[in-house]
Amino acid sequence: MKKGIIGRKIGMTQIFDENGKVLSVTVVQAGPCTVAQIKTGENDGYDSVQLGFGDTKTTKLSKPLAGHFKKADIAPKRHLREFRLKDAQSLNIGDIIKADIFAAGDYVDVSGTSKGKGFAGTIKRHNTSRLKESHGSGPVVRHAGSMGAGSSPSRIIKGKKMPGRMGAERVTIQNLEIVRVDADNDLIAIKGAVPGPRNGIVVVTNSVKK
Repeated sequence: MKKGIIGRKIGMTQIFDENGKVLSVTVVQAGPCTVAQIKTGENDGYDSVQLGFGDTKTTKLSKPLAGHFKKADIAPKRHLREFRLKDAQSLNIGDIIKADIFAAGDYVDVSGTSKGKGFAGTIKRHNTSRLKESHGSGPVVRHAGSMGAGSSPSRIIKGKKMPGRMGAERVTIQNLEIVRVDADNDLIAIKGAVPGPRNGIVVVTNSVKK
């Protein structure tokens, strides 16, 4: 059974396991999420459930989105995500999904938007090598170097590793283990790091490779 929830990255900390070993974990506030829409194969061509996370004001929403929540008769939500579930019809609009859908020992995939680094050169962005800093290299030791032959093909090949904007991309880290679940406070401790900055929105689903 596929499971999923929207959460907010709180930050990283350390906890001890039952053997006294220190584990680096990321704490995620997982939910509570409200079911905003149910999609079925008959009406939409596939089965899925749409979850909303984080309350907001109706005045901060567009008219179509405000009407969407009014039709579902639920409080307006700041974030919406859709999850492909085969048993979506077992849920009802307005149901609350909380962190207790996961348990310690489960493996999950966490998706989020990575930190934006701004404009970066090829060394930082693509881990390219630098030139020697002696024998006439000049002030170009961190430059990208040759872009290719001038006569043929007389252009830069697509996919060439070049400077540009770095980060702020959709990133998914797979097979992360849930170490602890605090159902009362809707907190999940996930072993290792997850994408994004503190307070960034992440999506936690059960792992597809475990």
